[in-house]
Amino acid sequence: MRLVHLGNVVVDLVLTVGDLPARGGDVIASSTTTSPGGGFNVMAAAARLGLTTLYAGALGTGPFGDRARAALLAEGIDWLLPARTGLDTGFVVTLVDSSGERTFVTSPGAEATLRSTDLFQPGLDDLVYLSGYSLLHDANRDALIRWLPTIPAGVQVFFDPGPLVADIPSTTLEPVLARADWLSCNSTEAQAMTGSNDPTEAARALMARAGRSSELGAGRVLVRVGRAGCLLGVQGEVVSVAGFAVEAVDLNGAGDAHSGAFLAGIAEGKEPAEAARWANAAAALAVTRRGPATGPSRAGLEGFLRAH
Repeated sequence: MRLVHLGNVVVDLVLTVGDLPARGGDVIASSTTTSPGGGFNVMAAAARLGLTTLYAGALGTGPFGDRARAALLAEGIDWLLPARTGLDTGFVVTLVDSSGERTFVTSPGAEATLRSTDLFQPGLDDLVYLSGYSLLHDANRDALIRWLPTIPAGVQVFFDPGPLVADIPSTTLEPVLARADWLSCNSTEAQAMTGSNDPTEAARALMARAGRSSELGAGRVLVRVGRAGCLLGVQGEVVSVAGFAVEAVDLNGAGDAHSGAFLAGIAEGKEPAEAARWANAAAALAVTRRGPATGPSRAGLEGFLRAH
């Protein structure tokens, strides 16, 4: 089985600060790092756990594009499309405060220029990953919505709506939700989509909206609830899958590590609850390390699970 990722690879400029500055203010960062992020985080997490992965989005030709391709190559991840001539990969300024929480500002680049002609028909053994970030860009949104009905019925689609889900037009969001075999989001995103501040009720509401046009015929939902783990909604039931207590230093990329590990678990035949526990462990390990792409190796993940 292979993961085909249609999200956005960008470069993260990560600045660690004590507190965010007031509007119009200034603050000095205690550290600064530059590394590929966005969709790269999910793919790296999955690849490190043994899932063959293909990036099917767009990359640029400038220094950020070069950095992204080098990182993909280092993780053993192939990419489908030639670089966009004269356009660099976009970047994200990420501020990580003393609590580990992160704040983003995104500057789009080549990854926001997907065209219908760039897309291909996935194989029946592929897992297709769609990101809400892609649906915010006019070109990507138009290409993906036209392509979505052509995905063979047996191909599993995994959708992460992302923190800007409220900005996705409903005419786009609803057909993507309907085709999603798996919907994964955090509790804040679940509330934005349902209006419910109860994660369990939100998960039930999302199950009713997701997967209506998938071959599975029913929504399967993951709602991440931080250190408590996640809620798993399958076959009309919502159950809690416990998380792991760790000391978090950087929450950046935790949800991506969760998604990549979950997909790797599903790809190798784990039951959803077992794959969700794998994902919770991967996210727990990720927040103990600084940086966006902090998903663990297979040996690291299995060692952590044995210890817990």
